[in-house]
Amino acid sequence: MHPMLNIAVRAARNAGKVILQKFEEKDKVEVLQKGSNDFVTNVDKDAEAMIRDTILKSYPKHSIVGEELGQQLGSDADYLWVIDPLDGTTNFIKGIPHFAVSIALKVKGRTEQAVVYDPIRGELFTATRGQGAQLNSKRIRVNKATDLSGTVLATGFPFKQKHHMEEYMNAFSALFVHTADMRRAGSAALDLAYVAAGRVDGFFEIGLKPWDTAAGQLLVKEAGGLITDFAGGNNQDKSGNIVCGAPKLAQAIVKELRPHLSDALLK
Repeated sequence: MHPMLNIAVRAARNAGKVILQKFEEKDKVEVLQKGSNDFVTNVDKDAEAMIRDTILKSYPKHSIVGEELGQQLGSDADYLWVIDPLDGTTNFIKGIPHFAVSIALKVKGRTEQAVVYDPIRGELFTATRGQGAQLNSKRIRVNKATDLSGTVLATGFPFKQKHHMEEYMNAFSALFVHTADMRRAGSAALDLAYVAAGRVDGFFEIGLKPWDTAAGQLLVKEAGGLITDFAGGNNQDKSGNIVCGAPKLAQAIVKELRPHLSDALLK
């Protein structure tokens, strides 16, 4: 395992311990509202602090950006860690055991290492650029679906951008009639990891943040999948609108989505 991936794994496991302890002690969880339908807990912040401490002990000059504690600039700007300490906060608050720690390392703007860790199931998804993707050290690959027939797709509702709901539902309907079924589980990091592992065939969502997808995108790519935006391009990091799956399936998803989306969502 690459030394920096090893540190990312250590950080994810340390954060997972924090999360699991508090998941069993609901009375100690403090919930605050950051924005419309957007929540944060003291556990998110404690887990992120744990991740930062673990990384900076080994790499004190590196930069970090995280969902809860913002950006911390180090003296070596070539290395940027992108972290979501608890992806699936609403699930966590409600007691639904489906959430993950997501950590990615970008080197000169390119994602080189990725970890998505599910502390409930003890599942560790990892990837190093050019060396494939693993689940608990075993190689994983995307399903090789070439069209929508018989597939199961994961998605996420635009709960922070409900003004897009009509377009989303029209696109959802257009896809649904061609698939076996759809899933909305509440953690984009795990949705991407599940695509990489072949548990679901594809995934699409509106308005995600870089920390939601940075690690998961590398997992999918290293598992043989394709990542695009809603227009079939490569603007997903800026737009937050993402499609992924086996290459031909991702293209088929885009083909069904595009007629139902506004120009704003196709940028």
